[in-house]
Amino acid sequence: MPLNEILDVLLGGAMVTIKIVIMALPLAALMAFAAGLMRLSEQPLLRGLAVIYMEFFRGTSALIQLYWIYFVLPLFGISIDAITAGVVALGLNIGAYGSEVVRGGLLSIDKGQTEAAIALNFTPRQRLWRILLPQALVGMMPPFGNLAIELVKATSLVSLITIADLTYRAKSLADMTLQVEQIFALVLVFYFLMAQVLTLGIRALEKRLGKGMQRGGLT
Repeated sequence: MPLNEILDVLLGGAMVTIKIVIMALPLAALMAFAAGLMRLSEQPLLRGLAVIYMEFFRGTSALIQLYWIYFVLPLFGISIDAITAGVVALGLNIGAYGSEVVRGGLLSIDKGQTEAAIALNFTPRQRLWRILLPQALVGMMPPFGNLAIELVKATSLVSLITIADLTYRAKSLADMTLQVEQIFALVLVFYFLMAQVLTLGIRALEKRLGKGMQRGGLT
């Protein structure tokens, strides 16, 4: 098969992969912050729920989680399409790892900051959103960047639930044309480029947050 035709097919798969990443990243961030903040809650129930979520999704295979959501949940009357199953599985899985980033970032802030906020009669919500979280976000960016790249790589798993992503199309092309070396060399390039775009985006955000903190607040 000519190279331009192979590129067209792989590019279509890459667009599906990018779509999944774009949808899964916000879910992962939401779960990371929700579970990370719950881990620091004074309510035992909230802490317990966060620990169960984190330990379950970090302690079991992402592939098995994906299979459960797509193949097993329909047996209980909960049917969702393949794209949604992939987004939910990857978002929950990466979010579990991100929750520790959030918790560690908040705990890294000097206790004097909290004591000063208490002295100024800040409420717990104000202490979190105005004092602790803005400072912690800067330190969270590098590990969040690593998790975003892990999410990109983990999208290859969705090919196993019939989603025609980059990996699925590459395998299909390789089986059909036997041009294995060329096809998977291109796949490596596609994944590398997607990871680099995310890395650059995270670095730009980290730099912006850092400048905002130097000026006394996030902008």
